[in-house]
Amino acid sequence: MEAIQTMADMAARSEKPDVLFWVGCAGSFDDRAKKITRSFAELLQKAGVSFAVLGQEESCTGDPAKRAGNEFLFQMQAAMNIQTLNAYEVKRVVTTCPHCFNTLKNEYPELGGNYEVLHHTQFLQKLLDEGKLKVEGGAFKGRKVTFHDPCYLGRANDEFEAPRSVLRDLEADLVEMKRCKNRGFCCGAGGAQMFKEAEKGNKEVNIERTEEALDTGAEIVAVGCPFCTTMMTDGVKNKEEEARVKVYDVSELLNESTRS
Repeated sequence: MEAIQTMADMAARSEKPDVLFWVGCAGSFDDRAKKITRSFAELLQKAGVSFAVLGQEESCTGDPAKRAGNEFLFQMQAAMNIQTLNAYEVKRVVTTCPHCFNTLKNEYPELGGNYEVLHHTQFLQKLLDEGKLKVEGGAFKGRKVTFHDPCYLGRANDEFEAPRSVLRDLEADLVEMKRCKNRGFCCGAGGAQMFKEAEKGNKEVNIERTEEALDTGAEIVAVGCPFCTTMMTDGVKNKEEEARVKVYDVSELLNESTRS
């Protein structure tokens, strides 16, 4: 894998990338999510995409603060990011996190941050459709895969097809959970729930969702969100099914099936 450029590196050479890869907090600091970051970056390099990251200039989008009710903190975080993005004259942003995607796309414009924002599954679908990435080897051909819709990609932004299109290009046997697409069920981490203890109830949300995934008989649970990755992985471990069922981001599956 080649070294990844920062926006500052490119600006110093009077260059601009076509795409800013917004890594996000999970993709930067969580060990499991770092693998998703690396996988997506490798795909961008394989496709010959001109991209850069903000590096240490990137800060949290403010999504958790906003969902937890701290609008003041959200606006402070957003203003700082918008100042940085606008200084670099960023036009197009791609992110592996649906929470970052939703916030950058739908909530930054009213604060002065207007960008074309894509979720990484949307961008990967474009690269496949344009022939810039080609599936080879059939690593997942015929393997039973179910896709868990992230709330902020699916129900919040009506994007259900892009991740499924990528999975179909892998020739996987795509099986749907009973609750999917616009009837999808949360992994249990959204709305800042990732950062607090669960409230009292009969069952953890991620356990219920994992049971639905296991009921499909799939050997792979495909996801498109670092929070969902954590929650579904924990659910599979809780059910002691980790030897049979694996949880992977869509980009990881595609990266396994392409070469430079």
